[in-house]
Amino acid sequence: MTQVYFHFSNTKKVFLDHQGTVVNDLAEARGHATHLVQSFTNERSLEDWRDWVLHVSDDLGDELFVVPFTFVLGKPH
Repeated sequence: MTQVYFHFSNTKKVFLDHQGTVVNDLAEARGHATHLVQSFTNERSLEDWRDWVLHVSDDLGDELFVVPFTFVLGKPH
């Protein structure tokens, strides 16, 4: 098990995860990351999520992977 952090950013804002989440492996971290992105984008808001990115890092601050919100949103029609 390891502690991972899910930080959100776009070109104007950064939201840091100071608590983190304990996961068993990278597959669980990816699943959690996808769920977080879906939660944000499913909320009714005026926010344009297409330029947002979720950065996943370990407890040493090393980036493990990123999830562009467009990965979940798909291409605009």
